[in-house]
Amino acid sequence: MNKLTTRLRELIQACFTGIWIETQECHDALQELQSLCRTSSWRLLTWDISQGLRSGEAPVEGVGKDPISTLQAIARFGDPQGTTVVVMQGLNRFLGSAEVIQALANQLQAGKQTRVFLVVLAPTAQLPPELEKAFLCVQHHLPDRDELREMALGLVSPAEFPPGSDLGAILDAASGLTRNEAENAFSLSLVRENRLAPEAIWELKAQSLRKSGALTLYRGGANFDQLGGLQGLKAFCRRALRRRESVGNSRPKGLLLLSPPGCGKSQFCKALGAETGRPVLMLNLGAVMGSLVGQSEERLRTALQVADAMAPCVLMLDEIEKAFAGVGSQGDSGVTARLFGEFLTWLNDRTTDVFVVATSNDIAKLPPEFSRAERFDGVFFLDLPSPEERRLIWEHYTQHYQIDTDQQRPRDHDWTGAEIQSCCRLSALLDVPLKAAAQNVVPVAVSAKDAVQRLRTWADGRCLCAAGGGIYRQQDGTSPKRRTVRS
Repeated sequence: MNKLTTRLRELIQACFTGIWIETQECHDALQELQSLCRTSSWRLLTWDISQGLRSGEAPVEGVGKDPISTLQAIARFGDPQGTTVVVMQGLNRFLGSAEVIQALANQLQAGKQTRVFLVVLAPTAQLPPELEKAFLCVQHHLPDRDELREMALGLVSPAEFPPGSDLGAILDAASGLTRNEAENAFSLSLVRENRLAPEAIWELKAQSLRKSGALTLYRGGANFDQLGGLQGLKAFCRRALRRRESVGNSRPKGLLLLSPPGCGKSQFCKALGAETGRPVLMLNLGAVMGSLVGQSEERLRTALQVADAMAPCVLMLDEIEKAFAGVGSQGDSGVTARLFGEFLTWLNDRTTDVFVVATSNDIAKLPPEFSRAERFDGVFFLDLPSPEERRLIWEHYTQHYQIDTDQQRPRDHDWTGAEIQSCCRLSALLDVPLKAAAQNVVPVAVSAKDAVQRLRTWADGRCLCAAGGGIYRQQDGTSPKRRTVRS
């Protein structure tokens, strides 16, 4: 018996007459309920707007398909000596009607005497105030590794696995998929590769996540060996993420990376996934926003549930100050503040191995409670690259864009890695020397000089140094003691 059926058995035995199951897989949840009712000798009725009320495969005579007629009719199926479970799919679409709300409230109250239990299956748990206390919400979680293993072995027996197949890698690839998506991914892999192959499953997972808009899956790319500098940050992550044993609650939480734009924060996040063998999920908080009341919070909860199901993984939130800058205002009816609270609650209470990496270009726009101790394992500052590091970046991008390395380079004082890349790309695109291409590049250290200096001043003594570890310190008020390479 799985977690959902165990919980439902307890609730029904305790006489909770209203149970709301939040699920993206109504068919699977219904199958689990059917199994529970068979083993418990309970009567099961099902309803949806297209088929009306049914007992097994047979329709119940004399009952209309609309929810009000159904709610008024099911009282006659009650039996104080037995238990009747009525599963209603899609009822959430009708909760804007006062008549439906009243009929529901009446039935939930009467069910305590007649032992008729209403179970609603819906993708979201948005209840009107009149019914919030009458229903208990239960989540139908995504399948765990044990369930995915059972599904995989149901398609291919262990004896049929080809030599060298890694069932663990296949389960890693399938983590975070719904039961239907996992079954489709396994089937696609068998058709394409004639075996269960992780790559085919990763491909389908990436497409599945893309549909939601909030999460994007990133895999591959350069590891730490192809990312110059950042030695202190690299050493910290290697030590934290490669430690397999857990002492107490010592699982790594994540990092907050602070720097001027273009200094390699996003590239480091992607390289971190390749270095540690974890998938990188990029959460777009802007895509979480919805037009309906409660929709934004629900989308964020769903995205975080997927991240939990895909653990161990890296969850990247790029330029997070853009999403949470309006926490203190009420211009959006408090949606941003609720999203911020939802995210902080998850950040503190999660028990899964999700390593969160948030990046920011302006720490002043973030609420102070976001960067307090125990939100993250460390707050690192990535400064502008030093002259030697800029030389290495030039070598990397001139080779990448097939540019003559013997030509004279432009003056690059306080350029970022992104600005050096832009100069090389424009040189190749326009077929002009590097010095001519540099006329089209305005460094952020010039265009936002005051902002960069404010950021350095704020980081002095408050952040860890990404270059060499320890506390970040400025040498003379403008230049740091240590810098890092981004290429």
